[in-house]
Amino acid sequence: MGGSDFPAGAALVIGGSGGIGREVARGFAAAGCDIAVTYRRKADVARELVDEFTAKGRKASAHAVDLTDEASVKAAFAEAVASHGRIHTVVFAAGPVVEQVAIADTSPALWRQSIETETIGFFNCVSAAVPHMRTMGGGSFVHLGSAGHLRWPKKDGLSVAPKAANEALIKGIAREEGVHGIRANSVLVGVIEAGMFLELKARGVFDERWIKETLRMIAIKRLGTAEDIGNAAVFLASARASYITGQQINVSGGFGL
Repeated sequence: MGGSDFPAGAALVIGGSGGIGREVARGFAAAGCDIAVTYRRKADVARELVDEFTAKGRKASAHAVDLTDEASVKAAFAEAVASHGRIHTVVFAAGPVVEQVAIADTSPALWRQSIETETIGFFNCVSAAVPHMRTMGGGSFVHLGSAGHLRWPKKDGLSVAPKAANEALIKGIAREEGVHGIRANSVLVGVIEAGMFLELKARGVFDERWIKETLRMIAIKRLGTAEDIGNAAVFLASARASYITGQQINVSGGFGL
């Protein structure tokens, strides 16, 4: 896809310094978009991305943010707008490393951490972005959800349940903001060989037996790549999806069919 698939301005990738977020940002840059990324701790990764995109002729910026802090989110969004003039797309790709525990073994502290980052964090981004998108004549939200929304993966509730709240909010945004030219869709993310998966694999949480059992539940017999997620996110945000809103694309290789 070329630059004509997007208006002037930038795509803002929340969590762009993460394993999946990085490839999502690269996908938008390859599609002709200028890029803004946020980070919490990985300032070096965010800076490297900015340098990478700048070297390829794109305008790029990086912004520190604490998603659980409303003021921090609004300040980061305002910085991104100041850098690019317009933010036409917000991709929510943020989230902590999710501990794999059964519901009964989940502590209130772990639950609160997931809710605050995933759900309150996403709402803070929506609250910051919608007034700007209305003023600019429209925009697009792309939420990276979970394929577990369609089939519950054991011990992954700290990811799936908070993201389910965001799925409901995506439909609400689509319904209420369509009149302002704002669309909202989700990419349901399967098992992706990047980011959290690699960290948990390194810890021994995901071993070869777990991978083999997971592949049995996937129609396409491989794990996904971050590029697979980026391709879907770019499509949903582009003009090619201009009549698509409130929908989900399940990018999981057919998990659970």
